Amino acid sequence: MSKRPPRPPRDGVVSNGRALRPARSAGAARPSRDPAHRPAGVEAGEPGSFASQWGWDRPFEVYDDFDLPSYVGPSTFSNLPWITDPAELERRRVDVAIVGAPFDDMVTHRPGARFGPRAIREAQNSSGSLNSLQVDVRPFEELTVVDAGDANIVPARFDRGHAMIFRKVREVAATGAIPIVFGGDHSITWPSASAVAEVRRPGSIGIVHFDAHADTAPDSFGQLAGHGSPMRRLIESGAVPGRNFVQIGLRGYWPPVEVLDWMREHGLRWHLMTEIEERGAEAVIDDAITEALDGPDAIYLSVDIDVVDPGSAPGTGTPEPGGMLPRELLRAVRRIVGQVELAGMDIVEVSPPYDWAELTAMIANRCALEAISALAVKHRDGRDVRYAAQAPRTRAAARA
Repeated sequence: MSKRPPRPPRDGVVSNGRALRPARSAGAARPSRDPAHRPAGVEAGEPGSFASQWGWDRPFEVYDDFDLPSYVGPSTFSNLPWITDPAELERRRVDVAIVGAPFDDMVTHRPGARFGPRAIREAQNSSGSLNSLQVDVRPFEELTVVDAGDANIVPARFDRGHAMIFRKVREVAATGAIPIVFGGDHSITWPSASAVAEVRRPGSIGIVHFDAHADTAPDSFGQLAGHGSPMRRLIESGAVPGRNFVQIGLRGYWPPVEVLDWMREHGLRWHLMTEIEERGAEAVIDDAITEALDGPDAIYLSVDIDVVDPGSAPGTGTPEPGGMLPRELLRAVRRIVGQVELAGMDIVEVSPPYDWAELTAMIANRCALEAISALAVKHRDGRDVRYAAQAPRTRAAARA
């Protein structure tokens, strides 16, 4: 004969009159042995009937926002401080500032990249004092990195959107911080790189551009500001000379011959995906670094996520089969940032509605982390990564 099951407790009290309590192993303060997530302190709750009954008034450790899991609290990149005031960026001598450009009004195929900045920020499962196994550095201990928030974007106003992106990136870059911009469609590179070029004057910048497409179209259905034309606008405006462009990963069935002829006339250099297939990514990146160092004073790195094969990065607007592997792109970003003076960077065309299990957003997130880690190595080795604006020359100095 089986025993009669115990009567379920009512109001948290069993039949003998004693209150139920969680097992002691379920709570209370415990010293953390995880160096990446040190508690900020220990706090006890306010005593009260319910708190005392369930042990909720016991002392528990508490953590700073930076050390909480990545899914807790506001969505900032790597749980970093959200600081939008340029004066505060300058006061803190910020080395790198994340900027969001949630804008996709200029796409010609699949939309959704306006949701990219938020998705890229969220696509991370680690927090606290990260340690890069790739380059053996703790980036957030070497550098001051913050999330500077988003440009002031509203929908259906492409001219205003580009103006707001230009202003946001310019005010961040003017503090000496390196802006890493999360797009958004690739049209945002026109205002973003223009802003960096203006801040860096009289010095010059070049662009290393990872993409399946050249983005040098004269227009898109009559629209000069489309996401297929930002590199042409940068060249025609004088912000970046054509000879200072290096493009990597081009493939597919665009651009037409006439556009390629225009690119040759303006001195652009590019490496097709077929070259990577035949020579290997390492050899091609070696050449690209040499070309990038030939002329400009600093480099703006632009990564269109569709340079990666859509089997690994499906969440993008114009996917093109046959692209780079994620590890090839991440290693390329580390190597390039490690060997050039980085003026700014963008990561664009992440379209979360077409993504699967955050795969595309995670690659974009890691592109930013790899760049930051490469900068951290420079800083650890005694090199300043911040930009020190050149003092304007006086007329007397110019005559001398």
